[in-house]
Amino acid sequence: MRSEQSVPLSGYQKFVIFILAITQFTVILDFMVMSPLGDMLMKALSLKPSAFGVAVSGYAISAGISGLLTAAFADKFDRKKLLLFFYCGFIVGTIFCGLAHSYAALVAARIVTGLFGGVIGSISMAIITDVFPLEKRGQVMSFIQMGFGASQVLGVPIGIYIATLWQWEAPFWMVAGLSILIAITIAMYLKPLTAHLALQKGTSAFAHLGKTLSNSNYRIAFTSTALLSIGGFMMMPFGSTFAVNNLGVNYNQLTMLLMVSGISSLVVMPFVGKLSDKIDKFKIFVAASVWMMITCVLYTNLGVTPLPLIMVFNIMMMIGVMSRMIPSSALTSAIPDAADRGAFMSINSSLQQIAGGIAAIAAGKIVTQAAKGAPLQHYNIVGYVIVVISIISIGLMWRVDKMTKRKMEGSKPNAIPEDAFLPEGA
Repeated sequence: MRSEQSVPLSGYQKFVIFILAITQFTVILDFMVMSPLGDMLMKALSLKPSAFGVAVSGYAISAGISGLLTAAFADKFDRKKLLLFFYCGFIVGTIFCGLAHSYAALVAARIVTGLFGGVIGSISMAIITDVFPLEKRGQVMSFIQMGFGASQVLGVPIGIYIATLWQWEAPFWMVAGLSILIAITIAMYLKPLTAHLALQKGTSAFAHLGKTLSNSNYRIAFTSTALLSIGGFMMMPFGSTFAVNNLGVNYNQLTMLLMVSGISSLVVMPFVGKLSDKIDKFKIFVAASVWMMITCVLYTNLGVTPLPLIMVFNIMMMIGVMSRMIPSSALTSAIPDAADRGAFMSINSSLQQIAGGIAAIAAGKIVTQAAKGAPLQHYNIVGYVIVVISIISIGLMWRVDKMTKRKMEGSKPNAIPEDAFLPEGA
């Protein structure tokens, strides 16, 4: 009998990977585009770094709150219906962002977008865990995470280009238009995902939430995810502003820089996914974390620098960030029992979003700017904070790795077979 590792993916499984990856692409793009638009927004709306940090964190914190509320019901409904409901809400919020013409309206629109968009990642993770066994999740996660790289290769550069042609609102209209097409595809072709409903024991939604929160193993995974998010989000909000005002990058070069970083992640991620499945997910995570810490400290201490060298640093940082995300996501996905996956993923995603919002606010408090267009100050402090947080994250992920291995030794991978998602009589 062939092992799970050698069984090829079916056509439907490939479709699930594609539709979740392209869905993640739009959600990530909607969030990511705020960073390269940062310099435009701060100048157009006369914002200080702290105010821009609030605009970025509004999405993340509202997404976290929404996820916590949704966690109580995440395992009570067809995952396809949940995905469609929240994705449609995300589209509406993105349209509101395109209509915003003041700081207050923008923050309100980002909050609405976060309330819906922040839950989509957790629903996608629950679907992945249902459909794919642990032995294949590193590879699957790498394809899903490619939405991050694709947003930098295609979405963000195109968004910046049309923003320079028209106004900063234009990228949000681009995301909304693409998302509508994706929502139609999900409605037409994704099969109902209801096999997990048979595992429910009749407990109330909030009792189920309480049970999930009270699980000590789950709490370790939640804490690990939160710290990883803080470390990953702190540099992001002011990345483009730092590149423009400190490193001497213009907007045309910024587009090229983002594309090069994105292409590097698209090349690296499938390789890291396969490597983490074949070798050891925790070892890959540790190596990537150390790599990222070194490059972050070096990068945040740069002054005006030639573009080729900036590209090299961005590629190095992207390799470290992506190589952390894939094995950590795969390990964390193995922690919850099948009956708790929806609630676990919702809470995990919520803490990830809230932690990201806190990181954006904290970065806004650390980073200062003397005048509009002046170099950012204290950005290197952000790099040092990331190092401390990353060291703590390694210790927590070590515990997650031990729990995962104990669980796998005690039972076979807890994945629901694909035929559970086929229509009756098929």
